[in-house]
Amino acid sequence: MNKPRQPTDLPPRYSPAEVEERIYRLWLERDSFSAHPDSGKKPYVIVIPPPNITGILTMGHVLNNTLQDILVRWQRMKGREVLWLPGTDHAGIATQNVVEQELRRQGLDREALGREKFVERVWKWKDKYGGTIIKQLKRLGCSCDWSRERFTLDRGLSRAVEEVFIRLYEKGLIYRGLYLVNWCPRCHTAVSDEEVEHEEVRGFLWRIKYPLASGQGEVVVATTRPETMLGDTAVAVNPADQRYRSLVGQELILPLAERPIPVIADRYVDSAFGTGAVKVTPAHDPNDFLIGRRHGLPSLTVMDTSGTMNENAPKEFVGLDRFHAREKVVERLRSGGLLAGVEPHVHMVGHCYRCRTVIEPYLSEQWFVKTKPLAEPAREAVLDGRIKFYPRRWVKVYRHWMDNIRDWCISRQLWWGHRIPAWYRGEEVHVGRSAPEGEGWRRDEDVLDTWFSSWLWPFSTLGWPDETEDLKAFYPTTALVTAPDIIFFWVARMIMAGLEFRGEVPFREVYFTGIIRDLEGRKMSKSLGNSPDPLDVIGEFGADALRFTIARLAPIGQDVYYSNAICELGRNFANKIWNASRYIRTVTAGAETADPEAELPRLTLDDRNILSLLQRTVRQVDGSLRRYHFNDAALSLYDFFWHHFCDRYLEASKFQLADEKSARAARTRGVLLEALAASLRLLHPFMPFITEEIGRIFGWEGLMVGADFPRLKRAFVSEPAETLAGTKYALVSAARTLRKDYGLTASRRLSFVFQPEDAELAATLGPERESMAALIRNCDCEIDGGYIPPGPLPSTLVDRCKVFMPLEGVIDFAQERNRYLKKLEKTEKALAQVSARLRDAGFMAKAPAEVREKSRVQEEELAREAEKIKTILSQLGA
Repeated sequence: MNKPRQPTDLPPRYSPAEVEERIYRLWLERDSFSAHPDSGKKPYVIVIPPPNITGILTMGHVLNNTLQDILVRWQRMKGREVLWLPGTDHAGIATQNVVEQELRRQGLDREALGREKFVERVWKWKDKYGGTIIKQLKRLGCSCDWSRERFTLDRGLSRAVEEVFIRLYEKGLIYRGLYLVNWCPRCHTAVSDEEVEHEEVRGFLWRIKYPLASGQGEVVVATTRPETMLGDTAVAVNPADQRYRSLVGQELILPLAERPIPVIADRYVDSAFGTGAVKVTPAHDPNDFLIGRRHGLPSLTVMDTSGTMNENAPKEFVGLDRFHAREKVVERLRSGGLLAGVEPHVHMVGHCYRCRTVIEPYLSEQWFVKTKPLAEPAREAVLDGRIKFYPRRWVKVYRHWMDNIRDWCISRQLWWGHRIPAWYRGEEVHVGRSAPEGEGWRRDEDVLDTWFSSWLWPFSTLGWPDETEDLKAFYPTTALVTAPDIIFFWVARMIMAGLEFRGEVPFREVYFTGIIRDLEGRKMSKSLGNSPDPLDVIGEFGADALRFTIARLAPIGQDVYYSNAICELGRNFANKIWNASRYIRTVTAGAETADPEAELPRLTLDDRNILSLLQRTVRQVDGSLRRYHFNDAALSLYDFFWHHFCDRYLEASKFQLADEKSARAARTRGVLLEALAASLRLLHPFMPFITEEIGRIFGWEGLMVGADFPRLKRAFVSEPAETLAGTKYALVSAARTLRKDYGLTASRRLSFVFQPEDAELAATLGPERESMAALIRNCDCEIDGGYIPPGPLPSTLVDRCKVFMPLEGVIDFAQERNRYLKKLEKTEKALAQVSARLRDAGFMAKAPAEVREKSRVQEEELAREAEKIKTILSQLGA
């Protein structure tokens, strides 16, 4: 036997606000999160999906980063060399918009400042506000290696971006060309296909008459965007459409513009849509652009970069916003007798993912990456299993996108970002690390898409293009945890880049989280007002409560339905952990303890049961985390600690500790400490603050953050103990239920007789008689396989054992029979009323669904109550 060192007492209440900041500071002071490339340990590496510097912590960040932190803390405790690499994204469009808004409030604009001074202002803004979300992640308890924090515009990453651009250009995989792109008139920049969010819009389909130049008739075309007709350069029909075969090659007069355009035949045209004739506007529609290329049509741009009609439009429309121009075009067509009809039409319209402005297809010179050669190896890396997706269903989505991938528009008309390393002089183009020698060279004004730096994140953050020690030790990374909505923006492109520039996949596993929704199923957003501020939640409930609740609610790859009220679950659990630890601290401090492993033959059934269940929990938690089943791991921990350890074993321990100086008490204290220490280490990845604080107060050696994750102790595994203890607690529960059913308070001393069906069960239950009495409370217990009840008695059957509750001298049988007969009469009357209501056709037809369902539930509950009362009456001899 040995005595633990004397620790500090646990305060009566757990105060997250007092503990969390102090504990996090302790971790930083002890350098608990740093990774060492030369440690010789097997690495476990996660790169954080870099949040935007404009961002603040959202519930989506809480979900994603809590799950990442669970993984890295778990693996750190399992002895791996863990690197969780943090950083932030410069977020080109978003950040530039924020700073421009700030300038407007000061009566300034970026054009007046000039590029150099504007970029200086953005850097100042970044230095002042850009680290907000990092501080908030620390509040959540994230155990990143902050010494390695990176920024997508820092010097090292900028060098990597430039290197990649030049290599791909030299390989012929980056090119510049005049192409139709997705254009945001508000952000004044091109955006990639993946940055366009399509939404269903209730609009109109206008039918417009295009007169034949010969004056011998007309062709009616249908469009959802009549303002773009001002840029039409043809009308197309399907070559197989008999209605228009004779018109192919003839000319039409474009209404309002009054210029001739040809009728052409192209198989793209769907004869069944609209009139079967479509206007062709190569400069303002992606499909029309391709038709125009096939037929050598001119491309007439009739809008500027702000979505305003330009000088190529008829004079009366110049200067009008595109939507005002739409109204005027329709008005002029109607007044000119050229509007053949209009009908409501629901269609998908692209919006800028940043500002929600309707996207305008726009013809401009842009830089592109040829993605097909990069996509094929990346596609195979997932399909052949080198990279595993969790859940597996995302493989199909990934494959479909890779099979249909289009070239990536990487230039953006912004000032904030990685400037394209290209210079021009006349028709000459120079791409390189510095400006070419000679006069007259002009550098490209555009910057690169933000994702062009993010796709290099797994290796650029480790020092590439240099062969650093970090790169050798920590690439490829181990796992990636991310939201599925950036599978194309980021995940697919990182796989492409990793294979292209490192010859290896960037990670082995990808876990796609769900989406945080409110209890009505709506995605959480500021605009809906249904997204709580996580810092407020942490302030009210504590970081551990929020973390555990989120993990408990996160089934693999499914959406998470959250409300602040559900955080009570996490807070109550934290309080349970604290109170259990206080009790154990009280009964073990300074007292003799015995090593459970050494004393195994002399342990009680309750001791052996809790130690065996603990091993089962170790196995379940470890296995669940390996499969990314975070909620299953959280549920296993909750069930073990709350129900088995606290509700059962702590109660049983009070009986076993009655004689404080006995050997049994010393063994019990040893089991309590063994189970608590292992439980806290299992819980630490989920609830790091409270577990660290309790470990510190108990005076255990070292920090919990660096402790060993519990390993299975096979000596403690005992299925027979679990089975027998399960029977024991089922019998205890049955006795408590009998007492409750008869309305007998705990102050009334009772007797219970347990009648096992066989001698073996009687023999194993015999030693538990006193413990069972203590757990049932204020009663006497008898184990008697031959018990013959003197008459009708309250009883129940549980797992091959009858439980009797003799009541002679405890209650007045006649009085109780009358009471229950009245209760039965009242219950059956209520049941008849509800049943009649449910048989009423009028009620069933008119009542709301929730009212009908409530009545059905009420009927079932009343029927069960009536049956229960009848059973009691029979046991009372009625």
